[in-house]
Amino acid sequence: QKHLVDSGGGLVQPGGSLRLSCAASGFKLTYHTLAWYRQAPGKEREGVACISADGRSTYYADAVKGRFTISRNSAQTSANLQITNVKPEDAATYYCAAAVVGNLYHMCTMPGAVDYWGQGSQVTVSS
Repeated sequence: QKHLVDSGGGLVQPGGSLRLSCAASGFKLTYHTLAWYRQAPGKEREGVACISADGRSTYYADAVKGRFTISRNSAQTSANLQITNVKPEDAATYYCAAAVVGNLYHMCTMPGAVDYWGQGSQVTVSS
């Protein structure tokens, strides 16, 4: 059965860092564009970072540019989202996503384009 497994969430202080991970189970991510979406209570799910299937192109939402870095491994089995200088507004449940789409902007702005979702990782920001 094909699915994604999110991990790495937790409690972080403002200004701190953490890394989220996503592992594919039952398939490889060779042709998939990958993304992280997040959803805070009472808000819509929003795409924050995307990476192309070949790893050469990335897209970031304005709110996270310069603080988030998305990457994927060469074995095409996993991806990471490094978050630095965490802000209170980063608190949310983060979901890894994968789809066979070529347009990074679409992948990051159209949740309906996603083929596979992770179960989500909770990120709590508190001092």
